[in-house]
Amino acid sequence: MATDSVKVGVAFNTYEPFIYRPEKVSEDSVARVAEVVCESLNQAGVEASLVPLQRSMFTFLRRLKELNVEVVINLCEGFFGNPQWEANVAAVMEMLNIPFTGNGSRTLALCQDKHQAKAILSSFNLPVAPSQLITSAEEMVELKFPVIVKPNSEDASVGVHPESVVHDSEALAARVEKIVKTYNQPAIVEKYIEGREFNVAVMEDGEPQALPISEIDFSKMPEGYPHICSYEAKWYPDHILYKASPPICPARINKELSQTLQEIAVTAFKVMGCRDYARVDFRMNQQGEVFILEVNPNPDISLDAGYVRALKAAGIEYAEFWKLLINNARKRKEGHDAANGKS
Repeated sequence: MATDSVKVGVAFNTYEPFIYRPEKVSEDSVARVAEVVCESLNQAGVEASLVPLQRSMFTFLRRLKELNVEVVINLCEGFFGNPQWEANVAAVMEMLNIPFTGNGSRTLALCQDKHQAKAILSSFNLPVAPSQLITSAEEMVELKFPVIVKPNSEDASVGVHPESVVHDSEALAARVEKIVKTYNQPAIVEKYIEGREFNVAVMEDGEPQALPISEIDFSKMPEGYPHICSYEAKWYPDHILYKASPPICPARINKELSQTLQEIAVTAFKVMGCRDYARVDFRMNQQGEVFILEVNPNPDISLDAGYVRALKAAGIEYAEFWKLLINNARKRKEGHDAANGKS
């Protein structure tokens, strides 16, 4: 199915400076990613235009109509400064039968709620780290220390810092209180798994397939810092923690472990109702047991991000990846129209 004649809109949510968020870099990067995607598609012969989602959904939809957009590349990670509304953007396009790339609204909502996602994965006998959802610092936590404390409904390592790993009740209460007050949501307290961290990118090309595995190399982490992919390690290239946690892709692991991680990742992709692309993050303890940390639908797709690193390791060009997703979106619309008696 040719994509050269398709008019594509690259949709992204704009950063809202009037809304206080302690972590700005990850939100501000969305526009730059959209520009790269748009440029890559235009160079590959696909007519693509940037379509920012600002403070008005009506203006956004009107712009799609003015441009005669046939497929939307959905890079929106929220709306009006609220990352919890990411799923709502997809839901609006679903209601209006606008074909778009990436995951549907239900999957986006399910995966953003870490506690809910873990419950679903666990119900399918997939390995997840033990955790509790906590709404106040006074609640009792039944997990053994150390534990890691995160906002329940954020991604991109927002709210995850070296002090997120705590070793006693006092530090736990302080961290939970900070999460609840800063992000206005419950905290998820999770057993901290000391060991190795892997990321498995999954891509849907007819059937979901796992791409080459990436490992975060913590061997040069400064003494006293937990071996985690914190916000500093993910978003600040000049930070010591960024430099001390380089990714290795393909990971230097044996075939058996590689197969295990890839099989679990594909199963998790299906269980959470993912489509097109997602990334599954794992920790492996010193006994060789693997645990799913989370499933990330529509993960960071910038040129230096882990997902693109996996694409390169698999020999898949950036523009070809987007062409595949555009075709996936067109097929979904054709199937929807056929099911509803439209030609």
